[in-house]
Amino acid sequence: MSQRTAAEESIAVIKVGGSILTSAKAYRRAATFVRHTLRSAPHERLVVVVSAQEGTTDRLERGARKIVREPARAALDLLWSTGEIRSVALLTLHLQGLGVAAAPLNIHEAGLTVPETEIEVGRIHLHAGRLRSVLAKFPVAVVPGFLAANSANTIVSLGRGGSDLTAVLLAEGLRACRCELIKDVPGYFTADPHRDSSARHIPHLTFEHALQLAAEGCDLLQRRAIEAAARARMPLVIRSVDEKASCSRISHFAMETARAPRESSAAASAD
Repeated sequence: MSQRTAAEESIAVIKVGGSILTSAKAYRRAATFVRHTLRSAPHERLVVVVSAQEGTTDRLERGARKIVREPARAALDLLWSTGEIRSVALLTLHLQGLGVAAAPLNIHEAGLTVPETEIEVGRIHLHAGRLRSVLAKFPVAVVPGFLAANSANTIVSLGRGGSDLTAVLLAEGLRACRCELIKDVPGYFTADPHRDSSARHIPHLTFEHALQLAAEGCDLLQRRAIEAAARARMPLVIRSVDEKASCSRISHFAMETARAPRESSAAASAD
């Protein structure tokens, strides 16, 4: 049997949230998770989308506002991008330290582009040539979330929680076999599990239910990411780095939600 080419490999998109990336130890744990995922499915190529380390985006914005009360958006987006680029480099280094051949990509190499400064999900496009070229050589590509480039080649942010949207758009554009969003909780709950020990896990829900929860204040996933996934009919898996923990799955199929609690107050940490 001839060896499979990179073009024939399945591609999975895995987003690692900033709420997980809290320290050097946490980056290594995330890298270990990625290595385990790769070993579990050696035929796959992984695109790992990373957020800035927890608290970095807010810290950078506070620093900017100490300099000027209303920072120019282009300057603020550029400043914010340093957080994601740092995470790309650090996670790549930790992967390499674990023996995983991983390639870091910057915002322009990742290929997401928007025509204007104002972000409309339906107008965000993926130019995947560079990314596919990297995946032909490396089993793992690490890319920054939260950011894209506009028609003037300027860096533009995709809104808070925008790394979720990055992952969904990459999964859609690459026709990925799956899209997993790694959080500091294993999915949706009937209340914030960090604050309420009686909160019950919700294993399955529809996009409509997820959007309803977002409208009621649950910030586990960015609303536009849910909308983009629904439009692309891209099922989502929300999980933690704990392989043994449960996860939540979002899809169009109502039958998957038959056992899901009907409480509308689901809440958990966002990135």
